[in-house]
Amino acid sequence: MTELSDLKTLYPFLHGAAQEPKKLDAALLRSIEDKARDSRETNAAFFAAQAPILVAAAKAVAGVYRGGGRLFSMGNGGSSCDASHIAVEFVHPITAGRPALAAINLVADIAMISAVGNDVGFDQVFVRQVIAQAKAGDGLVGISTSGNSGNLISAFAKAKEMGLATIGLAGGDGGKMKTSGVVDHCLVVPTTSIHRVQECHVAAYHILWDLVHTLLADDRGSATTKGATA
Repeated sequence: MTELSDLKTLYPFLHGAAQEPKKLDAALLRSIEDKARDSRETNAAFFAAQAPILVAAAKAVAGVYRGGGRLFSMGNGGSSCDASHIAVEFVHPITAGRPALAAINLVADIAMISAVGNDVGFDQVFVRQVIAQAKAGDGLVGISTSGNSGNLISAFAKAKEMGLATIGLAGGDGGKMKTSGVVDHCLVVPTTSIHRVQECHVAAYHILWDLVHTLLADDRGSATTKGATA
């Protein structure tokens, strides 16, 4: 796991005086090796601990689609890109034979976000959309590297109140996503490195997508492990 104290080891070329070209190249290569190793170790620790939660989250999302519901996604900054990616994966499956499933990215409407943020506050930008578009039986996925994004917690609380299944992807200790009680399934990457958290999040929601389709295929009596791509 990467902690703040490890940054000098992972980024040695950022500390001290300028180095000779050969020494700098060697330091850069060591940095790549160290970060790649850290990424692998963080990924392994995350999935070893969180796999049962990921399965439970997949079952919840599959349940949403069985009931004719829709999946909503949300996030800020880099996590907003992940929110968009999640929605695209479900709406536009790249694996032959897998159906398109309704998913809406709540970060997509910039006019809506800027209007709500300007008029009533940024903490409400996702809440207002959940109230307007979602219904009981739908699902809401939120991504935050810290787990403490106020606008996500507010939206999760409203979604929980409305009867949505709630799924969170966080990092560190999970933050408020983990402790608030408004997230049904919270996947926490055990590191403070934002990059490592984001890398694990991408792998997690790709696997979530794959598991959901496997579960839905099983409903039709055709689930198989052959050809799995996630």
